[in-house]
Amino acid sequence: MRWVVTLTMLVAGFALQAVSYFLLGARLGIPTSPAFSNPRMHFAALAFITGVVLVFVAAIVYELLPDREEGDDGERG
Repeated sequence: MRWVVTLTMLVAGFALQAVSYFLLGARLGIPTSPAFSNPRMHFAALAFITGVVLVFVAAIVYELLPDREEGDDGERG
């Protein structure tokens, strides 16, 4: 179960980073003025940082979620 949650959080985090950078933040083309360096959406940096935090939180979730119990002492055999 924790693999599914962790993998979902990783994919969502990396997808949010890609979307916020390529579609919301970066302008494509030849710069024609200094205003060209501003992002398309003002919250693009916040969305990118949220994606980075989501990827790091996925590691925390993986460590904190309990694994399936395999036996009384946690070992197979």
